[in-house]
Formats: sequence, structure tokens, C-alpha cells
Amino acid sequence: MTGSRYTHGHGEAVLDNHATRTAEDSVGFVLPHLHRDSRVLDVGCGPGSITVDLAARVAGLGGAASQVTGVENTEAPLDAARQLAARRGVEAGFQTGDAYALPFADSSFDIVLAHQVLQHLADPVAALREFARVCAPGGVVAVRDADYAGMHFHPETEGMLRWRDNYRARARGNGGEPDAGRHLVRWALDAGFLPGQISAGTSTWFYSAGRADGTGHAGRPGWLADSWIKRTRDAAACEAGETGIAEADVAAICRGWQQWAADLSAVFVMPHGELLVRM
Repeated sequence: MTGSRYTHGHGEAVLDNHATRTAEDSVGFVLPHLHRDSRVLDVGCGPGSITVDLAARVAGLGGAASQVTGVENTEAPLDAARQLAARRGVEAGFQTGDAYALPFADSSFDIVLAHQVLQHLADPVAALREFARVCAPGGVVAVRDADYAGMHFHPETEGMLRWRDNYRARARGNGGEPDAGRHLVRWALDAGFLPGQISAGTSTWFYSAGRADGTGHAGRPGWLADSWIKRTRDAAACEAGETGIAEADVAAICRGWQQWAADLSAVFVMPHGELLVRM
């Protein structure tokens, strides 16, 4: 994925966070389009938790898990993805590939999915055109991306406000668009899709101490705070000497997350844009 740098990186804290994602909590808007014959491509699959879930669902509908493929531009997260698939006994496929030049023939898939990918790309419009190339007539291209400027939380600790500003600045410095959720329709139109092909929507991840059902993305403030504290520290260590996170900012950000999670009234709302393009 030339022209941009993945702001999150592929450190242990990031992979642990992303491995909690499920098809239900992350790409629920895609699930109604699955059927037994679906050939599915998950672009930017990370540690594979969504990919494996989708493969298991296709198998449950009478198809083969091998109809589902996850692609990443580096091997690092694919090791975790293959291990997860082996543990669950789900024969999803994983390989490296570039979002701008996918290693597949035209019309190879019925569903082309990219979850939290376009926000990291310097040219999301080109990526959408490439997704369309490998999507078969009658299929769908599906993308979901967060919107960092739209994230809101209580209490608004100084450290968390600094975290949001710092992340958005670093993401843009790396060639991405951290507020991608609000741009998806515009990018789809710029890619040449017609308004009648496009369905747009939103969904949120919600975190609150008042939720008794919370696991992973379903809601625990302590889990979210711990994840971002680890990721902030990892990012600072990896970016030493670069335009990363200053030491003073790291301390303030971590303290802010701790203060937020310790508050019994803590709430965090993480909005996402969702887009379906019918081919």
C-alpha cells in the first residue's frame, strides 16, 4: 500500500486489540449478503478474527470456509491469522497483497470487504476502484471506517483530548485520513460509482461502565483504556527520533485514559461510516 504508512503499526498491543473484533460487532451490515456460494475477500484482515468468523459463517451456510480469503500487505499479522484459523478449525486462506494491486483476477469475489482500511491509505479512491475490479457483477464492495473527530467521551480528560488530537495529526502525517467515516460516500462517487449503487450508514462501538454485557468492543472502559495506553507506549517506542509522540504527551495521554476509565460514569462513543456498493 504505497504512499502511506500504517499509523497503528503491527505491535502486540495493536494485534491484541484487533483480534477481539468479530464479524457481528464489526461488519454486521455485510452479513445479510453472505450465502453458501459467497467468495469473500477481506482486505487488510489483520490478525484474522473477522475473516475467520466470515469463513465459519459461509461454512455454516453449506459452503466452504476456503471461499474466504484475508489479505494483508505484510506477513506480521498473517501469522496470528493463520494460527487463529488453525485453532478454530476453519480453513480460511491468508496471503499478502497490496490494496492498490490485489493479486487476483477480475471478478474473483462476490464480497470485497475492507474494515478500517481506507482511513490509512493515501489514495482511497484508487483502492475502491481496485476492490471493484476483483468484485463480480452482482456482488458488493463493503467498507467501514472510524471517524476520530466524531469520537466523544465523558469525562473529557485533558489527556484523552490530547490523544485524539495527536492521533489525528500523526495519521494525516502518515498520508491517511483519520476522519474517514464521513468521507466514504464522496470517495465512492469519486471512484466512479453511481448514486444508485451506493448505500451508506453508520454504526458505533460504545463503551460504558454501565454495560454488564461488555467484552472487547461491546463495552468495557478498562479494556479500551488499557489497550490505548499500551498502543500509545508502543507507538512512542517505535517512533523514537521521528515525528511521533513526545514523552510528555505519552505521560499525559496514559494518565488521561486511566482517569477516564476509573470514573464510574465513563462513556466512549466511537462512530463509524459504513458503505455498500452494489456491482
